[in-house]
Amino acid sequence: MKRILVPTDFSEQAENALKVAAMLAKKHDAEIYLLHMMEIPMQHIDPGAVKSDIPETLFFMKLAHKKFEDLMESDYLQDITVHETVKADITFNEIKESVKEYEIDMIIMGSHGASGLMEMFIGSNAEKVVRTSDVPVLVIKNEHSSFDIKNFVFASDFKNDNKETYKQAVEFAKLFDAKIHLLMVNTANHFITTYDARTRINDFISSEVFDNFTTNVFNDVSVESGILNFSAEIDADLIGISTHGRQGIAHFFNHSISEDLVNHAKRPVITFKI
Repeated sequence: MKRILVPTDFSEQAENALKVAAMLAKKHDAEIYLLHMMEIPMQHIDPGAVKSDIPETLFFMKLAHKKFEDLMESDYLQDITVHETVKADITFNEIKESVKEYEIDMIIMGSHGASGLMEMFIGSNAEKVVRTSDVPVLVIKNEHSSFDIKNFVFASDFKNDNKETYKQAVEFAKLFDAKIHLLMVNTANHFITTYDARTRINDFISSEVFDNFTTNVFNDVSVESGILNFSAEIDADLIGISTHGRQGIAHFFNHSISEDLVNHAKRPVITFKI
């Protein structure tokens, strides 16, 4: 993990994410790409105008640069290479293009909580970041004085998920010497015996050499509740899930479980693209 992208609107939630990114950058000698995405009112602007040339764009870009300069004075960013990146639009494609352009290894973003990720992005762009990013997305909810992962819940159906996501989770766990708690949630509508569940989990992880894990089958009224309740029970530091592109993780979870978890979980959530 050498290049971290942090989308920001310079809000408190975005700074919480930046502080975590700074901790990881210092620990792993990584660089941070701070991406400020501006919403510029365009209703009174000539549709044929080039956004980068209009006065409103120039004003907001200068304002963003000033905020960036002020932020760089923060103690927690000292001795870290931070690149300033400003985009004159709020679109999901800008984030995807930035990931490719700067060869980003991970996105770290802030979330306000129950209102979802909409504090930072317009419409469903945040949901798209979580669901379809080709690199892991770490969503931070609160301020962390330290970011040390010891207990990492990896929730899956261990059937439809690509094993590559587990490999990514293992690599992330190794960065912290963390224990992975493999979790399958059993519900009344999709019941499976404990024996069959553990057999499926063991088969799923058989190709990955990693010994620091536990296997867990947890009964609950819904998959989301099961993940949240189990994570609370073991006081997990992080929840990890897989995403199936545009369909979210619908093969296993309800239609919007990835976004719901990000909204409802009090602890950080990391998503891995299948």
